[in-house]
Amino acid sequence: MNIETLTTFLGWCTLINFSLLIVATISLVVFKELVTNVHAKLFGISDENLHREYFQYLANFKILVLVFNFVPWVVLRYLM
Repeated sequence: MNIETLTTFLGWCTLINFSLLIVATISLVVFKELVTNVHAKLFGISDENLHREYFQYLANFKILVLVFNFVPWVVLRYLM
């Protein structure tokens, strides 16, 4: 595996993961009541705590994508 292949792989990983992040964010905004009701019944968590958990999930996912996909892609892109 050479640097060019790794750069391409990380670029596609970044694109796919950011797409998943956008879909998850839009889904939580559009279907807020449905998702909250299902998860509240399933896990026994209050609505207030669920909203905090949703935002925590989205924030952690974004940080992980930035650290493990986007930043290495940018670094390798500028090395080439």
